[in-house]
Amino acid sequence: MQLFTSKLQAILPELRSKRTSLLKEHGDTKIASVAVEQTLGGMRAVPALLCETSSVSPDEGLRIRNIPILELTKYLPEDIFFLLCTGSLPNSAEREELRAAFAAHANVPSYVWDVLSAMPKDSHPMVMLGVGIMALERESAFRHAYDQGAPKDKLWEYALKDSVALLGSITSVAAGIYRMRFGKGERIAPDASLDWGANFAKMLGVSDAAEFTELIRLYLVLHSDHEGGNVSAMTAHTVSSALSDSYYSVCAGLNGLAGPLHGLANQECLRFIIDVRNHFGGVPADEQLREFAWNRLNNGQVIPGYGHAVLRVTDPRFTAFYRFAEEHNIQDENVQIVKKIFNIVPDVLREQGKAKNPWPNVDAASGSLLYAYGLTEFEFYTVMFGVSRAMGISSQILFHRMVGSPIVRPKSMTFAELESAAKA
Repeated sequence: MQLFTSKLQAILPELRSKRTSLLKEHGDTKIASVAVEQTLGGMRAVPALLCETSSVSPDEGLRIRNIPILELTKYLPEDIFFLLCTGSLPNSAEREELRAAFAAHANVPSYVWDVLSAMPKDSHPMVMLGVGIMALERESAFRHAYDQGAPKDKLWEYALKDSVALLGSITSVAAGIYRMRFGKGERIAPDASLDWGANFAKMLGVSDAAEFTELIRLYLVLHSDHEGGNVSAMTAHTVSSALSDSYYSVCAGLNGLAGPLHGLANQECLRFIIDVRNHFGGVPADEQLREFAWNRLNNGQVIPGYGHAVLRVTDPRFTAFYRFAEEHNIQDENVQIVKKIFNIVPDVLREQGKAKNPWPNVDAASGSLLYAYGLTEFEFYTVMFGVSRAMGISSQILFHRMVGSPIVRPKSMTFAELESAAKA
């Protein structure tokens, strides 16, 4: 990891200088006020976190290191992780070094499989993923270095080692869980000659089609990061700020991702698509789908996958999946329904007038594409999300260790204190 480490060492002085100067020159400058509804509403839109890896704007969507996500869809996941960490895309030598580093950690210790094999056979795959990551925690270079008295300004180097080791292992753990949990046969050994995404696709054993490997790479890129305020990223940052190592922190973040309001949304979207298909015995006509959508809305139900907490435009990640389906001429009925919904539902939602954002988010398409290629086990979809999001979480952990961010400790308030402050 000499090239990767050298790149980070080159940018480190500027990062630390920027943080120091901001604190010195503007430390007491007020950047926002907080309304009662924000305190009671999950701190929505309170600007209280530092995140350099990515940003999300309502009118554009995700940018990774200020590059629109649609400009990054042809890159490998390794490239995206390097970009998240350093702010620049790797050259061929840097890419190969990172690919080899991931591959060096793809053979998971046998004790991890022993732990996972001892779990109940109907354990949720996300629980198994968390247990697998926590079993690997004994390998943490960060914890060992801290226990040996490593200076705090050097801890980032061990956070980098942990991040690469964890990411190199997580695809093997996830693929092994898939095959174990859903009775797919023996685990498939990693191939050190393959890139990270291709190796994951191979170990899953779902499809030998080149398009499936391409889809897995795209999936890993699109779900890699989404600012610092989402549940998984914020949870991981909070845990990491206590100087817990990456295994503890990533696992904590993925536990948040497992929630129905976060990472489980893609399952709900696919269930809706399948319900539509079953209701009509196939792909419905335009008017049938329009009536179906209105009936749901009139019954107080939502259209899964439409609307977003931040975005007010079509999620560019949905656009990337839509383009993938078009480029590969996917005729699967679920995917055709996804396209038809996109052509009809936004107009219905605008006509109804209640939705702040009538456009689709990434979850509206991701599950249907996985399903089309044979990965039909809904419970595993959030594991797929987690493997990808581990890249963003790990890069954010690394950044905060590089700049020496302190422990997270916001002020909480009682109802009485909040009422008093509001009246004052």
